[in-house]
Amino acid sequence: MSGGSGGKKKLSKAERLRLQKEEEDRRLIEEEEARLRAEQEEAERLEKERIVREERERLEAKDQERRGTELAELRSLEENFLWARQWKADYRAHAKWEHYMQCDGSPDPAVPQEINTFMSLWQENKNEDIEFVIKKGNQVLNLIEKLNFLLLDTPPNELMEEVIAQYQESILELQSLLHQKYNEATEHLLKKASTFADSDSGNMDVVIKDKNITFCIWGNLKKNARFKNHMFCDAENGFDLPKTVATSDVAVRILHTHYDHISPLQLIPKQHLKVQALESKPELTVLYDMKEEKEEEQKSGEDSDLVIEKESDGRKSTISFKDSTKVDPGENEKLEEESDKKSENVSTISGGTQVLHAVWHNFQVAPLQVATDEKEEEIIGENVVDLHQFTPVGGVYFIDALKLPPQAKQIRGWTMVELLDVGLETYPYPPESEETEDATYPRIGVTLRLLDSVIFFEEPMVARWDSAGKQWRTDGISDIKYKMKEKQISFEMDAFYTITLIQDAHLNMPYQSWELRPNGTDELLFTIVTAFAEVQMQIKDNQCMLSSIIMDGSEQLSHLTGKWTSPIDLTVALKKAGVNIFPSDYSYKYVCVNKKVSEHLKTDAVKDEDWSLYMFNGQRAQRLKISETSEAFSEDLAENTEFHSTLYHLIKDFASEGAIEKVKKASCLFIDAIYQLLIATRVLTYS
Repeated sequence: MSGGSGGKKKLSKAERLRLQKEEEDRRLIEEEEARLRAEQEEAERLEKERIVREERERLEAKDQERRGTELAELRSLEENFLWARQWKADYRAHAKWEHYMQCDGSPDPAVPQEINTFMSLWQENKNEDIEFVIKKGNQVLNLIEKLNFLLLDTPPNELMEEVIAQYQESILELQSLLHQKYNEATEHLLKKASTFADSDSGNMDVVIKDKNITFCIWGNLKKNARFKNHMFCDAENGFDLPKTVATSDVAVRILHTHYDHISPLQLIPKQHLKVQALESKPELTVLYDMKEEKEEEQKSGEDSDLVIEKESDGRKSTISFKDSTKVDPGENEKLEEESDKKSENVSTISGGTQVLHAVWHNFQVAPLQVATDEKEEEIIGENVVDLHQFTPVGGVYFIDALKLPPQAKQIRGWTMVELLDVGLETYPYPPESEETEDATYPRIGVTLRLLDSVIFFEEPMVARWDSAGKQWRTDGISDIKYKMKEKQISFEMDAFYTITLIQDAHLNMPYQSWELRPNGTDELLFTIVTAFAEVQMQIKDNQCMLSSIIMDGSEQLSHLTGKWTSPIDLTVALKKAGVNIFPSDYSYKYVCVNKKVSEHLKTDAVKDEDWSLYMFNGQRAQRLKISETSEAFSEDLAENTEFHSTLYHLIKDFASEGAIEKVKKASCLFIDAIYQLLIATRVLTYS
């Protein structure tokens, strides 16, 4: 049987050697080509690095060469702050003189003798009715506002510590006196409760409303358990009493002060603009105040670079930080600012921040913010409201049970009344007894009407004042029910408390977008868009005005719009109305923070391609090649850009002559007004 060869023909030894040699030669050629290619790439890389290094060295040398000129120009611009400060000092002196010349009997709250005399004279007056006390109270509130304004408006180097202490002591004494007078007027009213008896229930029912206070008082004259709940129709406040209270000689007062005199006084802001004329030099130096501790460590700490971005017309602003060291991405980065007065860099740093305020009405930019270091953090107990994170809104509701004094009786044509010299007494509930410490008692139901002059962006927390701990607490309050459309809230509490409504102080942060839109000489429109509302403020010369607050398509707070006032007064009014767009020294702990610069001479919107990204690290400003949509951060410089000691001078490289000319002609008061609102809102950091 025969068969054919079905397999492959075997290669000869010579053939195998030939193929192996060809494979080896090919491998050697590829390795050589790879080596040559690597050498070429390395040479190109080194050449590129050399070019970049030499260009950077050239730019750095040029920056150092013109630094003196730039700093001289910077100091000239910074004089705007000194002129504005002098104008405000003259204005305060003139206002003081005008007050003196009026001779209307109202005290100057800044003069201890006058304010003490005013308080002593009112302290001596007794048996004043509630209407008079409310009218006089409005004068007291005006004095408190003036003292608060002085604390916020006076430059820090003009306010001695003893003066600050004096002002704050006067504020506390005025607040205490006013509440004492409310109590005295309440006692005076309760002594004749029977004259205010309601025709249906036979019980006392009094409501007095004013712009700063709502006063509701109910007197249990009939002691009928059927009338244990009551609604003050004119005020829409009400209560539901336990049966034991409803059958006692008791009065219930709901005193709603539309302001907050309970929370601790706020500390003076840690950061202020200081404008100082140095003795050794004629020029000015503008610096931020910073906390003392760890200042030296900050100077030698990490060098953080900052990418500045900004956005308008509904496009979201962002901020990114670039640090030379690795940082936990979950932590909040802080800008650090050196302040060594022995170095030229002092003016460089201050200039890079402050001179921006001179270009606001021609460039959409924002001031750099310096996050101050913190002392050891307070330990917040359970159920205690952290007033760094939350803020009371809508005033304070004093909900008190009071002992009803003996009422007048008609006997044989005589009016007889038992007089008790004990003052206004509270009715204890729950009863104060060792035997009842662990006992449970029915809770008190409360219904409160929210102010129309306040915005609640979300359902607020209900908190009670703990007078012993000097803090707001959320325990003791239960079964909270909200009717936000009707602006009404109801809840139960285990005792009679002083109540406030708490809102997250940072719910409007970070801002979605913001814009400064010039609309005339020394005039612009400042818009901040948050997740809940759009806030528009107009700035003209040294004053500002709330133009509108739009929420859910409708305008809010009409009582505040259209009124020209100072930046400080506007910020205070907006905070009181629940519109907190003013970060505090602690806000960086609760908000993720973020930053762009574009010339804006026309009134129409800035095009997307006109925005640029700049970086300023405290020493040098530079324009970046990346755009807002770039996937990764890079320090590569944009074409035809140079280093400068300040952002202002960097922007000048790309600005038109018209824009720079407007900067130079801007009013110092206009610049100062914009500066105040920008520092208050910190839109660059909190966008």
